[in-house]
Amino acid sequence: MADWVPGPPQGSWTYEAYAALPDDGQRYEIVQGVLMMSPVPELSHQGIVGEIYSYLCSQILDKGRGLVFTSPIDAVLSTYTTTQPDVVVLLKEHLDRLQKKYITGAPDLVVEVISPGSKTYDRLVKYGVYEKAGVPEYWLVNASEQTIEVFLLESSAYRSAGLFRGEQLPVSRIVPDITITAGQIFDWSHGLL
Repeated sequence: MADWVPGPPQGSWTYEAYAALPDDGQRYEIVQGVLMMSPVPELSHQGIVGEIYSYLCSQILDKGRGLVFTSPIDAVLSTYTTTQPDVVVLLKEHLDRLQKKYITGAPDLVVEVISPGSKTYDRLVKYGVYEKAGVPEYWLVNASEQTIEVFLLESSAYRSAGLFRGEQLPVSRIVPDITITAGQIFDWSHGLL
C-alpha cells in the first residue's frame, strides 16, 4: 500500500484522485479504494510482456479485430478500482470503452506477468478484481515457472482453461487458434543473453 502518498484516506481513492497524482516515476493502481504501488519490473518481465504484446498484435490488431496495449494503460474497472495490466486487449465491438487516457469498464483480455513480489497480488487480488469487473479472459503468466494459466469467465466466475508450459499451445476464446507455444513466450531474448 502506498500510505505515504498525499491524498484521500486509504479505501477512498477514486480514479479522479489517482489521475491527479503528479508523475513521480512510480506505477500505481487502486484496488477497492486503496492506492497500491507496483515495483519497477525486471528486464525479463519486460521481455515477456513484449513477446505477448507482439503476438497479440499479430492476432488482434493486424487482423482488424481490436486494439492491444501494454502498461501503463489505466483500466478503470469501477469508481474505486483502477489497474494497470501488463497487456490489455480491447476488441473492436468494445472500442466505445476507450477514452482519451484510459479504458472504462472491462477489457476483453487482461494479461498479468507475475514478478517475484507480485505473486499473491496477481493470483488473488487482481484475479478477484478482474472476475468481479467481468473481464472475460485473464492470463496469469508466471516467469519463474514458465507457465501461462488462462482463466475464462463463466457465469460471473473464473474457470481455469489450463496451465500451459513448454510446447503446449494456450487455449483462448479471445485469441482463437493460438500458434505460439507457452515456451516461446519465455524465449524473449532469442539467445542473445
